Amino acid sequence: MTLRVLAAMSGGVDSAVAAARAAEAGHDVTGVHLALSKNPQSYRTGARGCCTVEDSRDARRAADVIGIPFYVWDMAEEFDRDVVQDFVAEYAAGRTPNPCLRCNEKIKFAAVLDRAVALGFDAVCTGHHVRLLDGRLRRSVDEAKDQSYVLAVLTREQIAHSMFPLGDCTKAEVRAEAERRGLAVADKPDSHDICFIADGDTAGFLNRRLGSEPGPIVDESGEVLGTHSGAHAFTVGQRKGLNLGGSVDRRYVLSIEPVNNTVTVGSRDALAVDEIIGERPVWSGCEPPEEPFACTVQLRAHGEVHPCRARQRDGELVVVLDEPATGVAKGQAAVLYADDVVLGSATISATGRTEGARRGAEPAQAG
Repeated sequence: MTLRVLAAMSGGVDSAVAAARAAEAGHDVTGVHLALSKNPQSYRTGARGCCTVEDSRDARRAADVIGIPFYVWDMAEEFDRDVVQDFVAEYAAGRTPNPCLRCNEKIKFAAVLDRAVALGFDAVCTGHHVRLLDGRLRRSVDEAKDQSYVLAVLTREQIAHSMFPLGDCTKAEVRAEAERRGLAVADKPDSHDICFIADGDTAGFLNRRLGSEPGPIVDESGEVLGTHSGAHAFTVGQRKGLNLGGSVDRRYVLSIEPVNNTVTVGSRDALAVDEIIGERPVWSGCEPPEEPFACTVQLRAHGEVHPCRARQRDGELVVVLDEPATGVAKGQAAVLYADDVVLGSATISATGRTEGARRGAEPAQAG
């Protein structure tokens, strides 16, 4: 069946090959590049593969080679509101956001998809490394490039209008295919930085937005061990940058309290949590489970997978880990899997440690 497909083309190799595959499959494909900054020079420059000033030209050249129409959509206002401002607000609240996840949720698969459907397109095609089988997201065959974690926020309706042509191949195969197709982006480096922070200095970006306000660094008893210049510069599990001096044993950030601008530190053992509460759960791969069931959970992008039991309770996701995990930060996503199938996700809002919470146990309220 021939579909009208809108191919989101970032200017990188993945989205170019995805668009080419969709066109080769016989679909009626139109390429679109998202202009995400009102002042492109405020974003970093250089051929890095996402949101640089050169990317629109690279995407247009790729569309010309593929032989598809190409347009640029101005999404700067939506991107600033839903991604950049959200990023700053989350740090101000003591949480650690994932801006790529929010961009997928709010921009690429909400604003763009809504506009595409309104214009009569059947699906949006992207170069994400994830498989879509029987209406459910599955991990990419290239584990190192798998992006199912940052797409787990998608609803079933959004997934039904999505196309991911690259989930069945490795990144090396994508580059080789781009070269065979004559796409100039075949050797373009991947981007690993936050696109709207031009110099890669996240702490400096947050200081400019939130200001630099000194505050105490305390241990779990409340004893002041040192000072910081802004609580937003820290995340749970962080060890470097505390500057507590050689007389203090190795400490890790346990929590950030924005109200009183306090950073609490402690031992690595004190980082361990075995229960997690998540807000705004999305269940794309199964029905909301009323009773705890066995699955696995991933707690950060490219992080390890933890065996657990999970359920939905009072509109929240409740996860009890089989073994404690460290460095679990509020604001990140908790993504549930059955083998390689995405079941659902939620934004981590609370963590806790309940010694008795193990397989089959009812989780206590996290703090």
